[in-house]
Amino acid sequence: MKQSIFTIKENVALTSTVYKMVLEGDTSDITNCGQFVNIKLDGLFLRRPISVCDCEGNILTLIYKVVGGGTEQMSEMCAGEALDLLTGLGNGYDTSLSGDRPILLGGGVGVPPMYMLCKKLISQGKRVSVVLGFNKADEIFYEDEFRALGADVSVTTVDGSYGVKGFVTDVMKNTEYSYFYTCGPEPMLKAVYKASTTSGQMSFEKRMGCGFGACMGCSCKTLTGYKRICKEGPVMRKEEILWS
Repeated sequence: MKQSIFTIKENVALTSTVYKMVLEGDTSDITNCGQFVNIKLDGLFLRRPISVCDCEGNILTLIYKVVGGGTEQMSEMCAGEALDLLTGLGNGYDTSLSGDRPILLGGGVGVPPMYMLCKKLISQGKRVSVVLGFNKADEIFYEDEFRALGADVSVTTVDGSYGVKGFVTDVMKNTEYSYFYTCGPEPMLKAVYKASTTSGQMSFEKRMGCGFGACMGCSCKTLTGYKRICKEGPVMRKEEILWS
């Protein structure tokens, strides 16, 4: 973990509630896809954890949804402003288990960490299928960016206003894959768990206090004992998950 000051290079809206922020700074502690950063914001006691979407050189890309005061404050920031970040948090995805045809399933703001993972898997010569799940058409983002990487991309919407009507599992059950990776809200993760026919890895979203394992506030019970989402997670293997 490292504390660093980053400079905002770009902060733009992708949808009415989802924003893309590009920052420049010391990214040396961001070593794997699936990790997150913790952002300090003026006037707020707790930092805000945001998944890493991409990291190349000293450029860090974050995609976040405005859901409260912290993310609203972020959405109003401009290029040139500085942010205090803790980087290198979380364990990330293990790509050594992917096999030749991994499938990536992202739901809503669970989509961003799939991007850097997709880049890594394709660079390793894998044939990657990506399924992006949203509620409706005007919430969709990053479809073209995944296609540009060379992935086979499908999009689902709950209301059927774009792509496949339904959920990511509706595409998953009709796709041949060797392993799965996923990130999204817990109901989606449960559905993927039940629908999956292989092993896989899931990234969990949970409210965090410190973000680096000191406060124990994000602990959850697994088949191998209690684990902290921010430290031993957020990525966990299918076989260790104990659903409540």
